[in-house]
Amino acid sequence: MKLLSLSVIICLLSIKVKAQKDIDSADTKKTTVTLAAIYSNNVSYYGQTTAEKLPYVLANATIRLPVGLYFSAGAYKLLNVGSGISETDLGVGYDHDFNERFTAGVGYNRSFYPKSSPLLQASNENNLNVTADYNWPWFKSSLSADYAFGQESDVFAGLTNSKLIELGRLFSKEDLLSIEPSIEIVAGTQHFLKTYTEQKNKKNNGNGNGNGNGNGNGNGNGNSTITTTLLGNKF
Repeated sequence: MKLLSLSVIICLLSIKVKAQKDIDSADTKKTTVTLAAIYSNNVSYYGQTTAEKLPYVLANATIRLPVGLYFSAGAYKLLNVGSGISETDLGVGYDHDFNERFTAGVGYNRSFYPKSSPLLQASNENNLNVTADYNWPWFKSSLSADYAFGQESDVFAGLTNSKLIELGRLFSKEDLLSIEPSIEIVAGTQHFLKTYTEQKNKKNNGNGNGNGNGNGNGNGNGNSTITTTLLGNKF
């Protein structure tokens, strides 16, 4: 089984900006709506990037119920590819608080991509995720295991250390604005690269005319470049 070399992902250029509002203030555990927006100068899929930079903006909304169940929906747009939405996703999951510091959860996410998507993860539309979070006095540590499947199947494991920084309130005391920079270590398999490379080569070969040498028209070798990044962003 081909393994992805260990990579360290440091969120420098893109940090989550969240706005959270409590809906039910009567109970200790409240129903909350969390809105998140991200800008990044390049898409990273578990530490992997393509040779072509793909800057994007992302928006996500999550509703968490007092029982621990949550529902999410999101979408993002690649800024240099086409005019439509580049991906949409729906998710459902459950988190359980064992105590004030330790939380564990499981979730499922289904993504939808347009035809001929340039994204590495387009071959794995489904994702099952298990997480365990521990809140230290100054930061939060998260262990995660993911099973991504669709046309291909891959497994990933990650360790993230993050710090939630509150920026203030928006319109009332229930509205919280915050950012959460993080450092992440990820390892996993690379089967998704096979489908990505095949689709990329088909697209490149289909753009040629005649029997040129690949320097302009014609059938070039269609090779694509995949890189493992040490500086990137999780999304």
